[in-house]
Amino acid sequence: MRLIGRTSITRRLALLFVTASSAVLLALGFVIATSVEKHFEQQDMEVLSGKMELARHALKTFKSQDDLDRVSQLLDNSLVGHHGLELIIFGPNHALLFATPNANFPFDMMAARAAQSPHRPMTWLLGDQTYRGIAAELPTGISERSRVVVAVALNIAHHQAFMRSFQQTLWFFVAGAALLTGLLGWLIARRGLAPLRAMREQAQVVTAQQLSHRLQVETVPIELAELAQSLNDMLARLEDAFHRLSDFSSDIAHELRTPVSNLMTQTQVVLSRARDADQYRSILESNAEEFERMARMISDMLLLAKADNGLVVPSRETLNVAAEILALFDYYDAVAEEKGLQLSVEGDGEVSADRLMLRRALGNLLSNAVRHAAARTTVRVRVHTDQDAVSIGMENTGDGIAQEYLERVFDRFFRVDPSRQRSSEGTGLGLAITKSIVVAHGGTISVASIGKVTTFTIRLPRVP
Repeated sequence: MRLIGRTSITRRLALLFVTASSAVLLALGFVIATSVEKHFEQQDMEVLSGKMELARHALKTFKSQDDLDRVSQLLDNSLVGHHGLELIIFGPNHALLFATPNANFPFDMMAARAAQSPHRPMTWLLGDQTYRGIAAELPTGISERSRVVVAVALNIAHHQAFMRSFQQTLWFFVAGAALLTGLLGWLIARRGLAPLRAMREQAQVVTAQQLSHRLQVETVPIELAELAQSLNDMLARLEDAFHRLSDFSSDIAHELRTPVSNLMTQTQVVLSRARDADQYRSILESNAEEFERMARMISDMLLLAKADNGLVVPSRETLNVAAEILALFDYYDAVAEEKGLQLSVEGDGEVSADRLMLRRALGNLLSNAVRHAAARTTVRVRVHTDQDAVSIGMENTGDGIAQEYLERVFDRFFRVDPSRQRSSEGTGLGLAITKSIVVAHGGTISVASIGKVTTFTIRLPRVP
């Protein structure tokens, strides 16, 4: 299926490279442009300050109106070779004392600048030309109170032309650098993400028939090692669940095959010839037993399926464990009496549990203990309450369990002796159901077998 609206990591990284490099280049260009503009301003100020000092010196020699021609000649000579440099001098009553040909500067602006910010640079537009200049009030040689307004300015058109060319070059360079960075970023990202593609290729090998395949954690970068290990752990869980499901399916097929085969055989035999009513009744009763066994098995499998998806305890109530066990003894007294068994309970404790589910779990353990206990022995149930939990230990003496089977006794359809297939031996789901019920109540269950003594222990949270 094609993914729409998705952007690959390679493309994202390439775009990030382009964005970051463009931002850096633009910031660098801004800094350079600002520095160049500042440098031009400093250069202009050196020239303007020098000419302003020259004007100050010339004005000190201005003793009378007759000296104007001599001062003008001096100023003209000092401006030779300075193209774009303009100078204007306003005397009292706005009288124009001196001005270069292009110095058509307004008196009001020059006077206001000279009064407010003398010797500070300013920029203004005159016609289609831009000027940078300074203005100041300077004394003359006539008297200290005789002052004139002097303005010196430079045409900065060549500076502006240079800055426009610089900005145009900068934009072209940033555009080219963005394209180059995008290409290099794409190549780098693609090469850097090669381990991910390798992991994808390895993951594609995993199928239902090859769940044992694992990713090579040692060959991937450190940043991907945890991801690879997590995928390996997931594959291990899937493999275990798949094997358990496969075994469960095989066990179901095996367990259901026997009663179905019995039903088919008995039915075919009955239909082979006419029989009397008693024979039909006997066959139907035998079939009913098989149906009951199949119904119990299906019910148990449904319960275990719920347990696999989080068995929910319908309702909880405070229960006396000893009282529940004594109630179960009433059901098994007859069976125990046939084998000469003694049933005993020691200790007491209270738990919060669902009554029917707890009785089923304890009943499965008691049924198992009575079934495998040796004749004329005692099945003991010990209840012990500690600070956090109530322990229920069910002990019987008889058929022990080999150590290699202890971890599997709670598996579905598991039997220590596979040859036991009689209906009286149950469906092989009792201990698995017991474990599911205990876990659903927040408890644990374990088994220990020493010699001929086997003990199943349940720990359930105690009632505070």
